[in-house]
Amino acid sequence: MKPRMTVLTLGVDDLERSLAFYRDGLGLPTEGIIGKEFEHGAVAFFDLEGVKLAIWNRKDLVHETKVGQTAPNPAEFTIGHNVGSKEEVDQVMNQAKKAGATIPDPAHDTFWSGYSGHFQDPDGHLWEVAWNPAWETEE
Repeated sequence: MKPRMTVLTLGVDDLERSLAFYRDGLGLPTEGIIGKEFEHGAVAFFDLEGVKLAIWNRKDLVHETKVGQTAPNPAEFTIGHNVGSKEEVDQVMNQAKKAGATIPDPAHDTFWSGYSGHFQDPDGHLWEVAWNPAWETEE
């Protein structure tokens, strides 16, 4: 397997609500919901510069993957969004909060000499917004 990721798909309960959160609230570029003409096919893709973020109804994802639906656990994984400064962490966290995100972990200095915080989207998916002084981010 080559070390790359091309699409990250999140199962959501309400496709329209999640579309509004990511498109209107966070400003991620998208063509909107496509595939409505297919049973279990409605999905929205967002361009994350080299990786696509997809949102798809949980029930359709369960149908596609043939796995039973269980209660979601937000601590299964986090989606990392690294930025270029502490100020940018605060800006993104504020933007997410205004978009309707829950903030379980406000931005703060970290033990690894960085600065980060966590927010949850309307379906509970956990995002970390981080500034790591050891990493350069491309603008």
